[in-house]
Amino acid sequence: MQPLTPADLLSLERYALERDAFRARVLEHKAARRLAVGPNLTWCFEDRLTMQYQVQEMLRAERIFEPEQIRAELEAYNPLIPDGHNWKATLLIEYPDVAERQRQLALLKGIERRCWVEVRGHGPVYATADEDLERENAEKTSAVHFIRFELAAAMIAALRAGAPLAAGVDHPHYRHWVNPLPAALTAALRADLD
Repeated sequence: MQPLTPADLLSLERYALERDAFRARVLEHKAARRLAVGPNLTWCFEDRLTMQYQVQEMLRAERIFEPEQIRAELEAYNPLIPDGHNWKATLLIEYPDVAERQRQLALLKGIERRCWVEVRGHGPVYATADEDLERENAEKTSAVHFIRFELAAAMIAALRAGAPLAAGVDHPHYRHWVNPLPAALTAALRADLD
């Protein structure tokens, strides 16, 4: 996928006019790109459209219109767009109770590196996590991580030929998987490889 450029973005005025319709379109698009892995982890697979929405929302919230500031936002979000041979996702660790969440984040250190995808007939691919900055400290992990799954050419070929896809987590304190992935998500992820 091509990175976003300033030409792909709407001005603040135009975005204000089109925001409701654009937001509805993106939320529907994102729904097919979400994966619950067990009861407390959600992976949100990103693409060009989800990142365009993030950038537009940041520009709106911060009232950014200067070209150099727009470029800075693009530099921050473009790395989350898949490159055609990988998938990139936002990993959310979700526990509604604050005390339970804090306890679990301490137990789940390193979970972001124990997330995997597997194309049938190939071994699992474990995530590369948080390439932009460290989101874990001595006491706990973060509730949000950015993960990347790098796929070999043979895996991509198998996916294009219709091979099923599975995903999971094999952390000592959290073991869950989905096999196979929902058809809509698998179709979206295959399209990311084109």
